[in-house]
Amino acid sequence: MNDEKQPPSRIERFSILRSLWYRSRAEALDDAEAGRSITMPIESSVPPLQQVLRRLAMALLVLAVTTFLVWFDRGGYNDNSDGSVDFLDAAYYATVTLSTTGYGDITPVSDAARLTNILVITPLRVLFLIILVGTTLEVLTERTRQQVRVHRWRSRMRDHVVVVGYGTKGRQAIETLLGQGIRKDKLVVVDPQRKTVEAASSDGLVSVLGDATRSDTLRKAELQSAAHVIVAPQRDDTAALVTLTARQLNKRATIVAAVREDENVPLLRQSGADAVITSSSSAGRLLGVSVVSPAAAQTLEDLMARGSGLDLTERPVSQDEVGRSPRGCVDPVVAVVRNKKVLDYTDPQLGNLKLGDRLVTISRATHLS
Repeated sequence: MNDEKQPPSRIERFSILRSLWYRSRAEALDDAEAGRSITMPIESSVPPLQQVLRRLAMALLVLAVTTFLVWFDRGGYNDNSDGSVDFLDAAYYATVTLSTTGYGDITPVSDAARLTNILVITPLRVLFLIILVGTTLEVLTERTRQQVRVHRWRSRMRDHVVVVGYGTKGRQAIETLLGQGIRKDKLVVVDPQRKTVEAASSDGLVSVLGDATRSDTLRKAELQSAAHVIVAPQRDDTAALVTLTARQLNKRATIVAAVREDENVPLLRQSGADAVITSSSSAGRLLGVSVVSPAAAQTLEDLMARGSGLDLTERPVSQDEVGRSPRGCVDPVVAVVRNKKVLDYTDPQLGNLKLGDRLVTISRATHLS
C-alpha cells in the first residue's frame, strides 16, 4: 500500500484557490466595514482646509506665471478676433491652456512663443492638473489607505487594553495607564459619540465609533484578543451590558468596571467584572476623610494621581528581597499579593517574602519622558 501523499487534483486545487479568494474577499469587506467606524490616530497636523487652500494658492500661482509669460511674449501670439493680445487675452489663453480646453482662438505663431509653449507652458499645464486633481485623488485613495492601516492594526493588535467610554473616568484611566508605561498603540477607545472619538484620535489613540453593548462593535476593537478591558460609560445599566458582552467575547481578559451606585456592584460582578469601582461611594469616603483629616485626604489623592509626589505601585519581589520581612524593603510595603490573595503588611499569615510574591509599595513618583 502506497502511503505517499498524492498531489491535489485540479478540482481540489481550484477549491483551495476559491476558498482562499473568498477568505481574502471577506477580510477585505470586514476591513472596509471596520474602516468606516475605526478612527486611527491623526498622522498629519495640517488641517484639511489648510491643505486645500495651499493647493489653490499653488494653482493660482501657476496660472499667474503662465499669464505673465504669454503677456511678456504677446507679440508672438495671434488673436483671431482682433489680431492683438492684451493682458486679458493673455489671462484667457493661460486659463484655457492650463485647463486643456484649448479653443484655438488665440494661438502662438512665432518660434519663440511655440518654444515657450513646449518647454515651459506644457510642464506648467501638467503641474496645474496635478494640483487640481491631487485633492480628488487624495479623497479617492484615503479610503483605501484607511483600510490598509486598519488591516495592519487589526492583524498585530494583541494583549492590548480596551477602554469603553472616553469621558472623565476613561480619560483619567488612560492617563494613569500611560503613566504606568503602557504605550498609546496598546490602547483602544470605544465610544458612541463621534466628537469623543475624534478627540481620542487627536490624542493619538485608536478609537472605535459605536455602541459598546453590541458584540460587533467590540470585535472591531479586537476585544477578543485584549488583555484588559476598562468599562467606564455614563450609565450603570450600560456598564452591565458592556461587561456581559465583553466577558462573552473574551473569557481570559481582566475586566474592570466603574459604576455610580453600590447596589449595582453585584450585578457587574455577576456580569463578569473582575473588579468594580464605585465612583459615588469612593467620592463620599474621600469627602469624609477630608473633613476629619485634610492631610490624609491629600495624601490619598496624591497616591491616586500617577506621576506627582508619591505613587502606589505593584511590582514583583526581587531576588534580594526574598526571605526578608516586608518592613525590610527599601520602599514601604502596604500589601503583598500571594497566590492571588491580597495580604496587608500586618497579616500574621504573611511572614517573610517568597519568590513569586508581588508587592504593593509606596514609592517616589518617577516622571516618564
